[in-house]
Amino acid sequence: MRFGDKTIIKDLSFEVRPGETFGFLGSNGSGKTTTLRALLGIYEPDHGELLVNGRRYSSKMGSYLGYLPEERGLYQKETVLACMMYFGRLKGMTAGDVRKWSLSYLERVALLDKANVRMDHLSGGEQQKIQLGVTIINDPKLLILDEPTKGFDPVTRRLLMDILEELSKGGTTTVLVTHQMEEVERLCDRVVLLKDGVRRLYGTVSEVKDEFGSKNIGIDFEGTLPKQPAVYQIIRQTGQSANLSPAEGMTPRHVLESLVGKRGFSITRFEVQQESLDDIFVSIYSEATVGSHV
Repeated sequence: MRFGDKTIIKDLSFEVRPGETFGFLGSNGSGKTTTLRALLGIYEPDHGELLVNGRRYSSKMGSYLGYLPEERGLYQKETVLACMMYFGRLKGMTAGDVRKWSLSYLERVALLDKANVRMDHLSGGEQQKIQLGVTIINDPKLLILDEPTKGFDPVTRRLLMDILEELSKGGTTTVLVTHQMEEVERLCDRVVLLKDGVRRLYGTVSEVKDEFGSKNIGIDFEGTLPKQPAVYQIIRQTGQSANLSPAEGMTPRHVLESLVGKRGFSITRFEVQQESLDDIFVSIYSEATVGSHV
């Protein structure tokens, strides 16, 4: 996808499977929101297909979808309950069902006492709770959340993750845009990561760690740790414990095989330590940018 002479997204391909929680990752300006807007028909792609359940998105699919954009879209002069009633009715719910659901949701997110307060009198975090509420009010089968925890404190962030886990168990398919890697580790089945509009990571969290994360090794031992730079480097050693990094072309298995049977040396612990998603994210964005994508 291009805007003028700038390429925002290039040759991006991914699929989101029914019922999974899918992490859509990347720094600001990497093309995440642009992709979502193209998926929902707000932008027209230059080429390729963006399909929801095998079809291009249309407004008729609105009752099937819940979309929380990065920018809030609430009516600031309306009360909280009136705002929720409006969006629920817009999504085809009866007035009674909307009111019942809204009051239950407000109680859960500790805002029941704000039901008759105007939106513009709420804090940013409180408004984000309402924004999430009107997004999931119709029990959508497909949920697209663009930075849903923005402005949330740790307690509210945990509450949101609990809600998303419940929706997932109920069969909701969720696309989650976030910079919070702990949310991805907890919630997401698979992920894609964009850098400069190009796909850099794609797969399950475990697959991504296996492919892109360095496999440092933690060991405890007795005796003297041999130095074998052709097989591994000693990153850190404290007493009878050490962290090793396999040399280029070597795997943890090669390291283990090189240590077993060494005279005057025995292993009491051998643990492969994968990098966190946060470390992998930082590593990829620390690389020099290649090409002309922005």
